Amino acid sequence: MTSHDHTGHTAAGQGQHDHHAGDQGHDHSGHGHHAGMIADFRRRFWVSLALTVPILVLSPMIQAFLGLERALAFPGDAHVLLALSTVVYFYGGWPFISGLLSELRQRQPGMMTLIALAISVAYFYSSAVVLGLAGKVFFWELATLIDVMLLGHWIEMKSVMGASGALEALVRLMPTTAHRLNDQGESEDVPVTELNPGDRVVVKPGEKVPTDGMIVSGQTSLNESMLTGESRPVEKGEGEEAIGGAINGEGAITLEIRKTGNETYLSQVIEMVRKAQESRSRTQDLANRAAQWLTYIALSVGGLTLAAWLGLGREFNFALERMVTVMVITCPHALGLAVPLVVAVSTSLAAGSGLLIRDRAAFERARNLQAIVFDKTGTLTEGRFGVSDVVALEGRSEEQVLQLAAALESQSSHPIAAGIVRSAQERGITPGQVSDFENLPGKGAQARVDGTLVRVVSPGYLRSENIELDDNRPGQLMEQGKTVVYVLEENRPIGAVALSDIVREESRDAIDRLKGMGIQCMMLTGDAEAVARTVADELGLDDYFAEVLPDQKAEKIREVKQRGLSVAMVGDGVNDAPALVESDLGVAIGAGTDVAIESADIVLVKSDPRNVADIMALSRATYSKMIQNLWWATGYNAFAIPLAAGVAYTAGVVLSPALGAALMSLSTVIVAINAKLLGRYAQ
Repeated sequence: MTSHDHTGHTAAGQGQHDHHAGDQGHDHSGHGHHAGMIADFRRRFWVSLALTVPILVLSPMIQAFLGLERALAFPGDAHVLLALSTVVYFYGGWPFISGLLSELRQRQPGMMTLIALAISVAYFYSSAVVLGLAGKVFFWELATLIDVMLLGHWIEMKSVMGASGALEALVRLMPTTAHRLNDQGESEDVPVTELNPGDRVVVKPGEKVPTDGMIVSGQTSLNESMLTGESRPVEKGEGEEAIGGAINGEGAITLEIRKTGNETYLSQVIEMVRKAQESRSRTQDLANRAAQWLTYIALSVGGLTLAAWLGLGREFNFALERMVTVMVITCPHALGLAVPLVVAVSTSLAAGSGLLIRDRAAFERARNLQAIVFDKTGTLTEGRFGVSDVVALEGRSEEQVLQLAAALESQSSHPIAAGIVRSAQERGITPGQVSDFENLPGKGAQARVDGTLVRVVSPGYLRSENIELDDNRPGQLMEQGKTVVYVLEENRPIGAVALSDIVREESRDAIDRLKGMGIQCMMLTGDAEAVARTVADELGLDDYFAEVLPDQKAEKIREVKQRGLSVAMVGDGVNDAPALVESDLGVAIGAGTDVAIESADIVLVKSDPRNVADIMALSRATYSKMIQNLWWATGYNAFAIPLAAGVAYTAGVVLSPALGAALMSLSTVIVAINAKLLGRYAQ
């Protein structure tokens, strides 16, 4: 579905006027077709404008206005004027004439119907006058009207085409060649289309990654800003994924190709954005209905204007000019463009920020959300163990306790051990020399660190060894649902280390922003009550649900909806799928390179909960722009139609058809500019 299918803004045959927002999602061929239509309108405009000059010179009204009737008149000039005007009518006016035929076939009279009727009435009536009918010709009005309409369409199409700049930039990201390694390890340049999964390619510094793959050798930084919205280069090494289109930094890397063609991340992003731009917009339905009614109003008011002026005794020429002006100025062009162009801008803007919209209607609903339910693990938290607290005993410092624990645990592959070592590295703590490492099954591990016997053990080990502690801080940490291990030196407790799923720093900012928008923030987790309560308190959540099994998550969403709240669910898109579908807006966060998440309405490329607040802000800004454009388009017509009909004639205000076309085109350009101002949202 394209946006103009509903407004009636179509053209016959090759679709000369098929240029609204729906086209923005097309592939390269669609993009080329759109550029071809722009060139076609530009060419028709310049040819028509060149012919308009002699038409103006030969027009009796212009000659009389300049006082040059005798100087410019010559035998047969009326027929020369007719010939020139015929070329302008059929060549310059063909997009509108073919559009009328297309709209009549679809039984959806719209903008093209109005323009074609206006220029056809002017042309055929004027031709009849030249051939002997009493009256005056409208050839100069005809020519200037077509010029203005072609110019307005040309400018508008360029504006629409520019709206999808982010999407087209994504398409241009893909390189055309790659350095593939053959069986002898030699590099050969091949087209990217010839790459297959399993092939190995070399990506040199400054080059683009040809397609999705895994780094098998080398270390570098990759600029993925156009793909994920991440502004900083991302450090990548062996075993890590590289996204096709990313720009390689300072190091050469060798990739093993994993995905090609339509399976790649970038291809999925482009397809997702294209579908989003084509998907149904509820606000567009309103614009479509308004545009169709405006067409009927224009036709009926145009007929009534003609009859009214004739009834008042005015000459047919004057009454006809009023009717033509009404029909031209009432064209629902700006109204038809009001929503589609905003859709194109917002979708492309979102894609450039790592927000991939799969369902436009759901995205529009985001502005009215009252509650957001977050999955905890991997969404509000990092989904991995990290040190949250260090309790130092017997006069030791926290750094000393963590240093001994990290030295011993550096020899273990247990998740708790990895969390302790990582936290020590993040704090810049250097562990000592380790020897005689030994696992204590079910209890912990021990080793000599710089010659001293050190143990990192569970609370059960202390109970089994009857080791007493006077400090109750470790017990309080366990009551919060945290995992606590004790550090012993020569069997004496010198400290304790508490670990938990680390709350993302970004989560605090996200929750603060959302609550500032008046949105209630909640959390779902399968963790114990104590763990959930601790995270909820730390983030200042409005509510939480603990010990929830994956198949119970959708039930909890229904429970929130029963409170009368419009609710969004934010999860990883896998075990959260039922809850994502049950919610009013499903948001899959942290998709990475796997963006084909069918259960979500919106996919966030980065694992950053702040992007949820970005969705709300962009949804509200998008809707605001749509309403502004709709008000401008309808308000303009409410003012212009009576003026075009001649209600202010007694005050000396008379609009010519050409001036009416200029005002109509101006309203279209204003709507286009206002839509593109949505780009300020990203600044």
